[in-house]
This record gives sequence, C-alpha cells and structure tokens, in this order.
Amino acid sequence: MAQSPSGSAVKALQLELKKIQAEPVEGFRVHLRDDENIFEWEVAIFGPPHTLYEGGYFKARMLFPTDYPYSPPSVRFISKMWHPNVYESGEVCISILHPPVDDPQSGELASERWNPTQTVRTILLSIISLLNEPNTYSPANVDASVMFRKWKESKGKEKDYENIIRKQVQVTKEDAERDNVTVPTTLQEYCVTSLPDHENQVDADFYEDDYVDDLDEEVYHSEDEEDSGNEES
Repeated sequence: MAQSPSGSAVKALQLELKKIQAEPVEGFRVHLRDDENIFEWEVAIFGPPHTLYEGGYFKARMLFPTDYPYSPPSVRFISKMWHPNVYESGEVCISILHPPVDDPQSGELASERWNPTQTVRTILLSIISLLNEPNTYSPANVDASVMFRKWKESKGKEKDYENIIRKQVQVTKEDAERDNVTVPTTLQEYCVTSLPDHENQVDADFYEDDYVDDLDEEVYHSEDEEDSGNEES
C-alpha cells in the first residue's frame, strides 16, 4: 500500500516552490508538471558560461518522496547527458541525493549525504557545479569518466569527451528555441541579481506559519528515533 503524503512534505514543497519562483536563482528554472501534483517538478538547467556546457538547456525531472524533506528526491535528466555522474537512464548520482546511512563501500561519509536542511536550490546548484567538476572516483558512467579524465589530463587535446558534450549542447539549443526559452550565455545573465527586500518579505512571512513548528517537532522526534539505535539502513 502506497504511503500517503504527509502534510509537512506538502508544506515544505509549497514553500520551496514559492521561494524559488519569487526569488530568481542562477542556473535553473523550475515548474510543476501538473499543478495538482506538488511531488513532481520539471527543471531546466542552463549550462554555466566558460564551460563545455555553455549555452546548454538541459531538461530534468525531480520526484519527491512522501516524507520529504527527511528523504531525498531523485533527479533524472530528460535531455541527453553524457557525464561521469549520470547513468545512461539520465538518473543523477551525487552524494547529496543519497540517504544518510553509513555505507563504507560507497566511499561516502554520512555527513556528505542527504539531510533535511538541504533544499531544491542546494541540490540543483550542486548538480550545476558537478557538470564542470565531475566526481570520477565512483562514476555512474564509467566510459564517460575515462573519457573525461583523458580530456582533462591531455589539457583538451583528447577531444572525444568535448565533442560529445558540444553536440549535446547544440541539440538542447534547438530544444530551447522550440520552447521559446532564452538561455543565459554570459556571467552577467547567468548570475541573477536578488529581488528588492520588500518583495522578499512575502517569503519571510511565509516561514512563520505552522510548517516551521511542525518541522521542528518532527526533527526533534526523528533525532530521538536515531538515538534509540533503530535507524533503518
């Protein structure tokens, strides 16, 4: 039987969506696939200037669990993405999206993994950072990882990795044209400035609803459960 969404998960996602839409954020845009489903988001990630991904318009999908923010969402690229930390299915493999359990074989610390203080913004900014600086020590796509390392170690003389990325970026530019989206290509366009303080005040007030009290209470109980030694792996 499927677990029904918790009220705090709905409130948390409503709050995050409201803040992202009210305050411009560099490098990505989000919207709901269906206005009636807060647990599935469409994402557009723009390739950072001065990288191989410059001018790229990469579509992705975020699926949130019913107990968010205590469990991480999943992120899957819909656009073709050849990258050491992206599976062929498009699924993103990054520490911040892994549940916070001890797994010595993964080479990751629990502190590097998901925790409830993470947000959609921190996830997407981590993915954007990963585009240009992939983790090749535990790759999701081994072939892409080998190709990237050859490209980097040869200082760009080995062109296979670069050629694939540039072809994919070109395809996404065509997608952006069809979607009537202007992709930022300069640092000035990419790094969006903040809105005036009086406009941001709306979101500050939003924090003062029952969601904050609910979240604090659930975190408190969650910590008690972890201390009891009954944490699930």
